[in-house]
Amino acid sequence: MARSTPPRFVVRTTVATLIMVAGVLTAVFVGFALNVRERVREAVSDKLEAGQRMLSALEQRRERELGVQVATLADNPSLRTAVATYKLEPGATDPRYRRGMLAAIERELRTLAAKTASDVLAVTDTSGTVIAVGGRRAADWPLHGRVSPRHDANGSAHVSMPSGVFQFASAPLSLQQRFLGTLQLARAFDARYAQELSALSGAATLIASGDTVVASTLPADLMKDLTPAALRSLPTRDAVRLGSSEYAVKQLFQDDETAVYALDSIDASTRDPMQKALGAVFVTAVGAFALAAFASVWLARTISRPIDTLSKSLSEMTASRDFEHPVPPTGFSLEVDTLTAAFNTMMRSVSAAEAETEEAYVGAIRALALALDARDPYTAGHSERVSAVSVAIGRQMNVAADELEILRLGALLHDIGKIGISDAVLRKPGPLTRKEFALIEQHPVVGARILRSVHFLAPHLPIVELHHERPDGHGYPHRLRGHEIPLLARIVHVAAAFDAMTSARAYRPARGRAEAMRELWQCAGPQFDAEVVHALSLAMPAIDVAPEGEMRALVASGVPRFTVVASRGAS
Repeated sequence: MARSTPPRFVVRTTVATLIMVAGVLTAVFVGFALNVRERVREAVSDKLEAGQRMLSALEQRRERELGVQVATLADNPSLRTAVATYKLEPGATDPRYRRGMLAAIERELRTLAAKTASDVLAVTDTSGTVIAVGGRRAADWPLHGRVSPRHDANGSAHVSMPSGVFQFASAPLSLQQRFLGTLQLARAFDARYAQELSALSGAATLIASGDTVVASTLPADLMKDLTPAALRSLPTRDAVRLGSSEYAVKQLFQDDETAVYALDSIDASTRDPMQKALGAVFVTAVGAFALAAFASVWLARTISRPIDTLSKSLSEMTASRDFEHPVPPTGFSLEVDTLTAAFNTMMRSVSAAEAETEEAYVGAIRALALALDARDPYTAGHSERVSAVSVAIGRQMNVAADELEILRLGALLHDIGKIGISDAVLRKPGPLTRKEFALIEQHPVVGARILRSVHFLAPHLPIVELHHERPDGHGYPHRLRGHEIPLLARIVHVAAAFDAMTSARAYRPARGRAEAMRELWQCAGPQFDAEVVHALSLAMPAIDVAPEGEMRALVASGVPRFTVVASRGAS
């Protein structure tokens, strides 16, 4: 899994600032919203209270008007004549005549009720029995029955019927000071009445009788929340939740079990100021975010610029490994310059320690090679000569500088595995048996196993393990072919063969370099890499002039570069 890159300082600073601004604005908005809601709640409550006073006064006036209205209607000549005819005419005892006269009275009542928009207009006889009814709610009045109004402390009269509650007023009907009966005028506390109150108060109206809703101007979907328990609690509450909205509640007036309430939605009243407030907060938030983003980016860039400059200088120094030239101070702040000075001091110490480590590392490798060569006087100096020749070949083939260092030290260690082979086999003057040669073939694997435990020698392992592989696949230990064999291992293979042929052994004298080169060219292709052999032939002038015993000086010498690939058999 790829390692994620941490965000830059500028990004972190900007994000942190914006989050802080967002938090502050959120807190301000929440506090503002709560304050607005509380103020709206108070305003709605004050509005309902004012509406209560207004409607209470209005109701008292309407009650007075109801009394004046019924008294005026009682003086209507047509109505009094119809009632008087019904009561005083000689034929009043005739049932057919009585029915006709009652029909006449009802027509008069309907006419008057239509003109005055009365809910109920009724006439009683002298005993109080209702004999005729007219009006919109005439069917709710007890024809041939009696009406028993209740009077409250203010003198207002109300009548409770199975169909609802009515505001009540009455006036005597008389002709020439003779009492004929009573005219009754009633106004129902119903939906129309609730609509009238809502229009006057600007709030919803609820009329409830005990645990039952008589009429309401509230939305129909909220009625399910007006449970009997909720209705019983309304007189003692200032607010009630209906659906998802909160409503302020104020009782306008009450008659026995019937009460009239005004309800106004706090949420609806809050919505408009909240939208305005939200718009103002949004504009403020945009400005605050823009200002905060600009300020945080400017501040972060001001702080990060010298750090970036220092980081770039450190990266360039690390990439070039030029620890001789210290990083210059930024001049931005004492802290950054102190960090720069500390880094320069650390790099000087690291450079010195690295030089000492490298020197000890190379010395240890050379000591291993010398220890191996000391086992056989005929192979003394072999590892250093192979290292020098390998480096000369590598330079001819344009091997990179860091790869040349791997080649140089890998060549020094290429035969380190022979430490595990007995002297009887290693220094045997005659031909080796198959079993002995099999032991010899194990020395690359043994050498790689020895060096694998030393982590900084890992780059040299392919040279140690594969320097006896051949292009035709007949080498050892893994029978690799062609370019399956790393280039550095192919170079050491040729260099080791060249040094072996040009060095004396117990069983043969040393060959001349020209003869060794002819042998290499004859075997180029199947046994030796032709490009490497050609590079060796180009490096021969430098190798020829090198004093005996000082072959390692070739590591630092400049020899002609390899530019032409030789064909097999060239000399």
